[in-house]
Amino acid sequence: PPVGPSPRVDLCRQVLGWLKDECGLADPAIERADPRLAAELAGHPEFVVERVRDHFDYVYRTGDLINLAGGNYHAQRNHINSLTRSHRFRYEPLGEEHLSACLYLCARWCQVKRCECDLSLLGEWEAIGAALANYQALQLKGGVIFINDRVMAFSCGELLNEATAVIHLEKADPELRGLYAVINQQFCRQAWAGVNLVNREQDLGEPGLRTAKMSYHPHHLVEKFRIRLA
Repeated sequence: PPVGPSPRVDLCRQVLGWLKDECGLADPAIERADPRLAAELAGHPEFVVERVRDHFDYVYRTGDLINLAGGNYHAQRNHINSLTRSHRFRYEPLGEEHLSACLYLCARWCQVKRCECDLSLLGEWEAIGAALANYQALQLKGGVIFINDRVMAFSCGELLNEATAVIHLEKADPELRGLYAVINQQFCRQAWAGVNLVNREQDLGEPGLRTAKMSYHPHHLVEKFRIRLA
């Protein structure tokens, strides 16, 4: 979405018109617009403003993700207990010395998940590679899980604001049950215990990912919008 002070009605009109007239897009759209921009355009008959559930961000209380207390988190505790019964793990902050191991883990994950057959997974793989290649420059914060002295899971994020952290990347060995629950809990505990909320981004409409994100009982969802010309 276009940035700048409100109102951005004229700016959105210019952007969408340019995409249609100069770029030849039959139905140009501004994707993942936030509620503030949607509110600015509400009531203007030349725009269609639509909620897009696939792009809603999931926001959780940090304490919930760390403590996993109560009946809502019974499944997550079971996953973690399953892993700890069979493996000893350790957590470390993700440093430059871990980057090659994280890339190797992603390559193995892609082999198991057949990334070459899915354009969205290929795009994700490219984004992860770019993020890790520029890890220091982007000033990301991350964590890794070691099992038998091998990096078996990692996560990266950053502060969105003083009250909220956002998790951009999370990968774990797909063949070890409980690893995703462990890296989620440990990264929040070790890196983000001082902030109130954790934004774990959207599910892109993937049923399995939506089920997993809902199973952690978000505090709220951040609505996103698609803006088109009427």
